[in-house]
Amino acid sequence: MKNYHISRHNSFYTIGLSYVKADAVLRGKFSLEEQAEEAILQQAKVLGIDGLLITATCNRTEFHGFAQHPFQLIKLLCDHSRGSVEEFQEVGYIYKNYEAIDHLFRVGTGLDSQILGDFEITSQIKKGFARSKKSGLANPFLERLCNTILQASKRIKNETELSSGATSVAFASVQYILQEVPNISEKDILLFGTGKIGRNTCANLLKHTQNTHITLINRTKDKAQKIGGKFNLLVKDYGDLQTEIRQTDVLIVATAAQSPTISKALLHLKKPLLILDLSIPKNVADDVTDVPGVTLVHLDHLSQRTDETLERRKQDIPLAEKIINEVRKDFIQWLETRKFAPVIKALKKKLNTMKDEEINFQSKKLSDFNSEQADIISARIIQKITKQFANHLKDTEVDAEDSLELIQRVFQLEVDKP
Repeated sequence: MKNYHISRHNSFYTIGLSYVKADAVLRGKFSLEEQAEEAILQQAKVLGIDGLLITATCNRTEFHGFAQHPFQLIKLLCDHSRGSVEEFQEVGYIYKNYEAIDHLFRVGTGLDSQILGDFEITSQIKKGFARSKKSGLANPFLERLCNTILQASKRIKNETELSSGATSVAFASVQYILQEVPNISEKDILLFGTGKIGRNTCANLLKHTQNTHITLINRTKDKAQKIGGKFNLLVKDYGDLQTEIRQTDVLIVATAAQSPTISKALLHLKKPLLILDLSIPKNVADDVTDVPGVTLVHLDHLSQRTDETLERRKQDIPLAEKIINEVRKDFIQWLETRKFAPVIKALKKKLNTMKDEEINFQSKKLSDFNSEQADIISARIIQKITKQFANHLKDTEVDAEDSLELIQRVFQLEVDKP
């Protein structure tokens, strides 16, 4: 990316790991809390990284940014998570420049989601970019790239069936419950954790199960009450968790803790219990299966379940890829203009200097000289001249490098370095 005048660093990298090679345990080690993301951005600035986007979901953790070497980004991730460099080397991946761009397009449009067509990642891209911008790490390249990917995602939603029906982990969990739990409308359901996945699960439960026996518990009761009020559901205190588990038939865990919140010691059951763990890292300890009557299902298992809707969505992958290619082409064309943007800027500056000098000379020489009108006319001419040069440089049949060198030499331009 050296010639695009975007960053002091020559290359744009994506480093990360996802559900493809990393299981829930490993993904949990590399998961990031909000405070960790803030700390990473601050440290990145100290290290001289001048463009960085973090995307973190239950399915992946990725850094997208400009750096001297990808190891800078890998070390940042390992320093602020519980994962090691050795573990990253086993399951992680590195993409560079155009490969990194293409990868982010597939991720942001749901083609690389654990459940095909799951567009939850778009909200993470928006949130990640807003955080980067606030930290001063969102350069024009990242802004344009994120906006372009969101544009492609919107078109795919509107023009294809890739997201027909619900496609999220929250929906997959409800589908599992409907298929595996008889008479679900009569069962007691407890939702522990009211983050985004928890809220989406709650909405899907009400829509598809017709069940009103749903209780919400969250460590912060205020958050649970907001959701409970919206859906007219019962809310209990965190201190009632053990009692409520004993009375429920289905426990859905969607907390954001870094260690298990549900363990064997917490379970004193009166009847069989189905536990769905929708958290990364896992928030339900493996030893709960030692308790008679407990069935434990993690989101990785839910994501592997396929249905007719998913098979129909697969048919629209070629159309989605066509849309991505169209939008990507526009982005690459914009990127190509970055090569000569500094020269056009320097040319405009030089012409404006020449204009100002000439207007100043004429205003002193001629008593009735209208400098204001001359300035307007000259500015319009300069705009047309620079636009003509820019169009020339955009021409695919033109050797842009030779043209740029000629323009700089003829006008004796001083081009600002990034």
